Amino acid sequence: MADSLRWTREGGRLLLQGELDQDFLVPLWDARKEVMQDVDTIDLSEITRVDTAGVALLMHLVAQVRQQGSAVSIVGKSEKMNTLVQLYNLPPDLIP
Repeated sequence: MADSLRWTREGGRLLLQGELDQDFLVPLWDARKEVMQDVDTIDLSEITRVDTAGVALLMHLVAQVRQQGSAVSIVGKSEKMNTLVQLYNLPPDLIP
């Protein structure tokens, strides 16, 4: 089981790996401005765990890209992520 959140950039793709939860997301939050520069895709296919804090962070990252006048998509969403989005009745465009 992963014990951290890691990320790598490949062009406009941001790949997140590990646990996207309140215990591990602070480093990504701190680096968000640099990390999200020119990102058009956030890949969650290697996320092993997500909680509501992780969903909130993703919503913020999407909003940050949109404020820059760009579009972003999220790929590799797990069933748990989709369930959290539905439970909180979030509009689908918040986590595209």
